[in-house]
Amino acid sequence: MAEIIFRSRMDAKRFYDHLLEYLRFNPNNLDILLLEDRHIVKISENKVEVEAVKDAFYQFIVKIKLDDWFRAILQQQYYYEDLEEQQHIMEIIYSVLEGQRKDLAILIKENGDVSKIREVIDEIFQEHVSFSFDSFLKFRMRPYFKMLESYVEISIDEYKMEQEYQIFIHTLRDFLSGREPKMDTLHLLFDEEITFFDEQFMEIKRGDLVRMIDRKLLFNHPVYVDSASIAPLLSIAPKRILLYTKTPEEPLVRTIKNIFEERVTIKTYKGLRHAKEWNQLENTANENGA
Repeated sequence: MAEIIFRSRMDAKRFYDHLLEYLRFNPNNLDILLLEDRHIVKISENKVEVEAVKDAFYQFIVKIKLDDWFRAILQQQYYYEDLEEQQHIMEIIYSVLEGQRKDLAILIKENGDVSKIREVIDEIFQEHVSFSFDSFLKFRMRPYFKMLESYVEISIDEYKMEQEYQIFIHTLRDFLSGREPKMDTLHLLFDEEITFFDEQFMEIKRGDLVRMIDRKLLFNHPVYVDSASIAPLLSIAPKRILLYTKTPEEPLVRTIKNIFEERVTIKTYKGLRHAKEWNQLENTANENGA
């Protein structure tokens, strides 16, 4: 008989419920008993069945308690009380943990690997038939708590940047909504640098673009507005932007799409050449028809 002793009645109940749910999908002969008054979960076991208990305990740590710890850090160290804000930051945290944000993962200061928690659990189950959950956290999990703080810190920074970005996008949309379009269609080529073409596929030279820029835009948003792309686009305020690129997911393309929304159509990099050739054919046909 193994037993896990909890300081918190709620933790004991949650682990007991989690274990029952886990074992519902993993049939075995384990007998599980919850002593609510003493906050103890008792488990009858043998060498085969203990593996199921260890796996359930691991899942309890990484799927339930991990969430508790992240939220506690957000509330107690960074004073994030709003549940919606917490949820946004938690989504960033888990995207880093799950390997979806390698750009953020490299910024984690503390060394550690959440996957190694399983090794710690293996050790505690080998060494003890009975153990205190809170002592396990205090002495075995301590190295990981500093790492969790790093995940929270990086994710808060990212959340703040995302909030600033959204404010930036909304501000520029408001600026755009009051602009009279100076061009119906603008062709935009993303290569080593950005090239602007008018409706007749004539390149708009840099000097001409600079003269088109609304100076109020640069004065009001000097940090955020790129004078080589965003500023002339907002100043021209075309009804339609055909954007030709090899990398449609790059940040500047995404920003242009977010600002201009349904005005933007993404085209393949080679699409500009085909469009120019088609335009030349149409012009020739019109001239011959005339």
